[in-house]
Amino acid sequence: MSAAKLRLGPLPKATTVRLAVTMPADLKDMLDRYAAQHSQAYGEPVDAASLIPHMLEAFMARDRAFSRAAGKRPPPQTTTGHAAAGS
Repeated sequence: MSAAKLRLGPLPKATTVRLAVTMPADLKDMLDRYAAQHSQAYGEPVDAASLIPHMLEAFMARDRAFSRAAGKRPPPQTTTGHAAAGS
């Protein structure tokens, strides 16, 4: 794998809450592979569980219907630093 920039940039430090998530095994495998590539690209170890909240935030920030329902424009991405990448 190359060390190309990924859509999900370096992860920020943040206050967290615990949430249990159930998913298909093949999705977990895919997340593990993404985490390995992210670690290689940014030189800092990260596991799949650490990526999930940032992926969800990025997904919701780009969901126009969600933003319209909330009565506001999509917020700028604050966790990845790559708001325009691949949009």
